[in-house]
Amino acid sequence: MPSKVIETPYPLIDADPHASRVISYFRPSDYAVWLGATGAFPAALYFWEMADSTKIKMRTPLRLGGFLGFVGGFLLAYQRSSTRFWGWSENQREQDRDFEELSQRAKEGKPLYGESHQPEWVQGSAFRNSQFSQLKFSIFPMFNLVNHQHHGTDPAKYGVKEESS
Repeated sequence: MPSKVIETPYPLIDADPHASRVISYFRPSDYAVWLGATGAFPAALYFWEMADSTKIKMRTPLRLGGFLGFVGGFLLAYQRSSTRFWGWSENQREQDRDFEELSQRAKEGKPLYGESHQPEWVQGSAFRNSQFSQLKFSIFPMFNLVNHQHHGTDPAKYGVKEESS
């Protein structure tokens, strides 16, 4: 089944990027969002306690709030980075870096998106399950941890030549 083609305001870089690529393409603003969410959650608990005191020690709730803020901030930063891969937000820096990295891999004769030891049907299933999964983080956080060849882009733009049989 072919992937659905979505019109985006910016060029598509990767329809289902590997988790390591998404994290390595974080911008400083993504780290700022992550840091802000990490601090905002316990700060909100602290100010809520000040407004409506419960007379309990706040040590454990603040630690839990910090942990939840850390996890939520990471998921938000990951989602922001993913939208740039999909072309939903400005992605010129990511386009340039992606073209440079994958063109170099093509010149070296390596697979563009890494090697996978899973059968093709497992790779296809992983792709179908993880594509756009970043939009469903509130229900079930899922990341693409499988290298596969289903990315919605033409490998020829990186210099990959079709194999003739």
